[in-house]
Parts: sequence; C-alpha cells; structure tokens
Amino acid sequence: MIRRDLAKRVLAAAGKYPVVTVTGPRQSGKTTLVRALFRDCPYVSLESPDESAFALEDPRGFLARFKGRVILDEAQKAPELFSYIQGLVDEEGRPGRFILSGSHNFLLIKGISQSLAGRCAILHLLPFSLPELLGRPGMPPERLGRDIPASPPRPGRSLAECLFTGFFPRIHDKHLPPREWLANYLQTYVERDVRSVLNIGDLESFGRFVRLCAGRSGQLLNMASLASDCGISHMTAKRWISVLEAGFIVFLLRPYHRNFGKRLIKAPKLYFIDTGLLSHLLGIRDGAELASHASRGAVFESFVVSELVKAHYNRGERPALYFWRDSNGREVDILVETGKGLVPIEVKSGQTVASDFLKGLEYWRGIRGKPEGPSALVYGGDTSFKRNGVAVYAWHTI
Repeated sequence: MIRRDLAKRVLAAAGKYPVVTVTGPRQSGKTTLVRALFRDCPYVSLESPDESAFALEDPRGFLARFKGRVILDEAQKAPELFSYIQGLVDEEGRPGRFILSGSHNFLLIKGISQSLAGRCAILHLLPFSLPELLGRPGMPPERLGRDIPASPPRPGRSLAECLFTGFFPRIHDKHLPPREWLANYLQTYVERDVRSVLNIGDLESFGRFVRLCAGRSGQLLNMASLASDCGISHMTAKRWISVLEAGFIVFLLRPYHRNFGKRLIKAPKLYFIDTGLLSHLLGIRDGAELASHASRGAVFESFVVSELVKAHYNRGERPALYFWRDSNGREVDILVETGKGLVPIEVKSGQTVASDFLKGLEYWRGIRGKPEGPSALVYGGDTSFKRNGVAVYAWHTI
C-alpha cells in the first residue's frame, strides 16, 4: 500500500475526537486508508442493502452490536444514525469511537453539521498526490518560493503520460488502462452519486454539462454562458456546479481581493481535481496526444492547482488558494496564502523558461512593495533553479 500523507492526521484526530470522518471522491482510497489504520476494528459498509436496511429500521440495535471502535463506510447512506451516534459519544466520551467515511461530501457534511457538530473531525482524502506516488514528502506550502529541492526522485513516466493517467489509486494499484477505467468511473459517478443528490431526469444533459466544464478548465466560470451552451437554466447550472464541487470533481479557485466579500461574489476559475478525468472528458486518447493538444496548458494548470489543494487537505487544512487579475488584464495564476503572507505562483507547461514567464510575478511583487518577496514558477521542464529571485520548479518537484 502506498503511504498516504493524511494517515497521521487521521490517527491524531482519532486520539482527540469521538468521531472522525474521512470524505473525498469515490475511489480515492478512503476505505483502504481507514481499514489499514484501524485493522482490529469491525468494518461495516452501508452500501450493503442488508446493513443499510438494519441501520435505517433499527438504528439502536444496529449500533448496539459494536462495543468499541467501529468503521462505518458510506455513512451518508443512513443519515438517521448520526443522532444516535451523538447520544452514544456524549454518554461514553471516548475518542475515536466511530470512524466514518463517505463519498457524498454534501450529504455527509449536512448530517454531521446537524448532529455531530463539535464532536467530529472532518478530513478530506483526494486521489494520490505526485509526492505520494514518488514516495517522498511533499513541499510544505509555506516553503514555496523559498526552497529549491535537492534532486527529488523523478517519475518513470513523462509529464504528458502522468497527466493523462491521472492519480486515482486503482489505476496505479491494478495497472489499469486509464481511458477504460475513467469511462466506467464517470458512468458510476453520474448514475449513482449524482442521482442520489439531484433529481435529474436527463442524465445525458448532466454528462454534457460535465464535458462543457472540462472545456472551460482554467477559465473564469461564466455560469450564464455554461447554462446557455448546455440548454439549462442558470440556477440549474449553479446547482450542478455545487454538486461537482462537493463531490471533489472540480475545484473553484476564487479571485483574491483585499475586501473578503469581493472574493465571494466575483467569478472563480474552474479546475478539475484529477487530470486523468479531465483528459478523458476532453476526448484525449493518450499521453502523446495530450503533449500536443490545444488544452495541454489548461490540463497542466489543473495539475498544479490540484497538487496544492491536496497538500493543504493532507495537512488537515482548508486550501487557502486564490488567483489575481486586475482591470488591465495583468494576472497571477495562483496565490497561496500562508502564515508568512501571500506567495504568487505562475504556471507554464513549456519546457523552457522564457523571460516573459516572470513578468506577472515581478509586477505583483512591485505593487505589493516586496520586490524580493518569495515567488514561484512551475513549468513543464525537469530542472529547478532560481532566476531573478524567483524559485523555478520542475513539474515533478512541487
């Protein structure tokens, strides 16, 4: 089993909170992780019809079977259990009494917020990060723009092959063809997960909506245009985007403004969490095609954003990531908010660093009054170095 960076956070939470919840997209490795960490605990999957029926019809009797710690997988299938779990943990006061996992972040968090607020630690497990696959520690977000790693291990695949394959554990564990597995994954996600959250009569329309989103990856999210192209209402598009975000299929990168309220009302940028799924939705057939595809830059940018999102979640933190753009079109691809301030990051898929790659970073540092402040460029090449005070990172080092 490949070591997961979130493991130590899960164990630490189980020593403090009576309930620990691990959520994330389907097939991200949640069940494998919790069963490996708590080997001696009973495990119950509420996707089993017998178990879910028992939990729904007789929640007290269902829970009475377990005198110690228990793992309840796909816990959102029986939301009625949460109130009874609350009563047990309030009575017993034992840390780590219930380990919950689930794929429906929206449904799971709703149940927890209603019954287990203050009693539950919530952690998010996404597909593998590149450092996890390479068996090395990831770079802490607060060190970005400051440190240059010393020759970290390189993947056995090219950049294009890594992005095309994506990072879902089962593809790597079983050495499965990405296109075939991702096609089945998408069908399962739409037919099972989406239907349980939304009352969608026409699944074909939702599938078309997801593909239209893929074509807009890395762009400002224009909800009206997206709705019009898909033939749905603006409110429906907004609701469907919320489901994709809650299911960890997409990530919305908010604009940075000094005024916090503006960050919430201005249009975000849309990114996909997994580049393999994004490539599949774009109709890309292999790594060689991706290497010369018109969307190569957008897929690479999704990869960098996704790796930063994973780095935060694996530390038990909410991603503090933004982008910046002014009225004249000057832009910084990513801003990472750390305890030491904001770190601007530019993303370029090219293998050669051109001088104009650094212009946005230099302008940002100038208007912030920190011309020597930490900043970073992530590019598609293989060498990391410093240039004009900017930390330049090879794609496999972040």
